[in-house]
Amino acid sequence: MDIEELQTFIEIADAGGVSPAARRLGVSKSIVSRRLLRLEAELGVQLLSRSTRGATLTEAGATFRDYAVKACTEIDIAKETILPEGELRGRLRIAAPLSFGPTHLAPLLAEMARNHPLLHVHTCYSDRVVDLIAEGYDCAIRLGYLQDSNLLAKRVGTIYGTVVASPDYIKTHGAPETPEQLLTHQALMQGTESWQFMDGDKVIAIHPQGRFKADNGSALVAAAVAGLGIGMVPDGLIHEYLASGALVAVMTGYPVRPGGAYVVSPPSSHPARKVRLLTELLIEHFKNAPHFAKASDPPKKT
Repeated sequence: MDIEELQTFIEIADAGGVSPAARRLGVSKSIVSRRLLRLEAELGVQLLSRSTRGATLTEAGATFRDYAVKACTEIDIAKETILPEGELRGRLRIAAPLSFGPTHLAPLLAEMARNHPLLHVHTCYSDRVVDLIAEGYDCAIRLGYLQDSNLLAKRVGTIYGTVVASPDYIKTHGAPETPEQLLTHQALMQGTESWQFMDGDKVIAIHPQGRFKADNGSALVAAAVAGLGIGMVPDGLIHEYLASGALVAVMTGYPVRPGGAYVVSPPSSHPARKVRLLTELLIEHFKNAPHFAKASDPPKKT
């Protein structure tokens, strides 16, 4: 039984069809279909029911998928055990944030791919929180505050934030001095999130309101520069705006509660070595990255 056929079947089952599985694998639909047909012919059973809407697992397919996942996982562990320590192969599928990702994380991922020529690195940049298991990702890089889940999470760095507004907004509406005063201002938000501040060792959480929302940090910075409201944004996005005077830090007596940068991956008793290596690289990257420093800190020399 071909391991490639097993892996392809798992992708079809998880993606819900041949076409999305082909996109995940980076191969043609015809190749995916042939692998599935060969596997079904070898087993003598139909694993998926096809329709114009996609593919769903048959009863036999649902049972076989669980065994296929276990088999592929064990083979991956065996390969990692016997391969030379520095050699990685296979595919690493990563979900990374659109804010910071293409500018600050992409060079690191490119370097990882260059150092491991047998490794295929596929990265999706989006500020949407993807479902790692359902969408077939090996891991995700997430910033901010993590929600409780059954995912494995490793903190790799600290993300600092600052509350900012444009001089024009402050001239017209004034500047809040306490978290409670923020509730009377237009907040620039991603959704319905809470903003968290530090009052000594105490955490203060508020739920501001606003008419401008975006799921991307750079878009919120642009809205703040345009004078649409007050934003709480990562410091790595605003150093230049603060230096030029386009944005001003407000409510500095209540610093934003620092968030984290994390590598999260599906639960497993044996995390893949490629994910472990990425985690180690990110830990080192965040230690030396001046663009993740506090907005009030001078950049580190490189």
